[in-house]
Amino acid sequence: MIFTDYYRFERFNLMAKSRMDCVASTKSYPEFEEKRACKGIKQSSKRDATNIDGLSCYYGKVNDNFGGNIHRKADMAITMKGKNLSSVFVPDINFNIGFGDVRGTSDAIIFVFKALNVIDGRIVTGGIIEMFIARGKSKECRALYNLVCDGELDDEMNNLRGLARQEVGAMERNIFDSVNAGKAVTDSVTTNNT
Repeated sequence: MIFTDYYRFERFNLMAKSRMDCVASTKSYPEFEEKRACKGIKQSSKRDATNIDGLSCYYGKVNDNFGGNIHRKADMAITMKGKNLSSVFVPDINFNIGFGDVRGTSDAIIFVFKALNVIDGRIVTGGIIEMFIARGKSKECRALYNLVCDGELDDEMNNLRGLARQEVGAMERNIFDSVNAGKAVTDSVTTNNT
């Protein structure tokens, strides 16, 4: 298998403009697992709640603090706990697929976007980002992207989706219906192979 880990983030009706919460994962990628919340935070009038062991990311414009020539390459980035995780490259807007590499590692990420719309800088509720990690493949990001766009890795991606488990707090947000509660998350990737 090329992909080793899977994380699914979804946008809820939150105060933070670009926050997305993990609703399902394989809980197997150390770079993400070390960024889980160690304590719960109650929701206030100015802050969203965070569950113990919850995992959130932020999808937004590339920050001015990001070094290098990144501004010429990517418009969007994923951050966790205030630190850049990956720039997001989307070479073909006809596909809802992007790629990047995990900062400080040799790992690649393929991003699959579903209903991800941004209006006035705020991600619309219901937007989804799926992240497929390929450890040790950062030099092969574009090749992985091409394979995913061509549908060559659909079976592998669906296998990882099947291994994913619902995250803490997902039931409170009515992510899964009672039939799927506690079961593996499955979802088929839809790519526009034209």
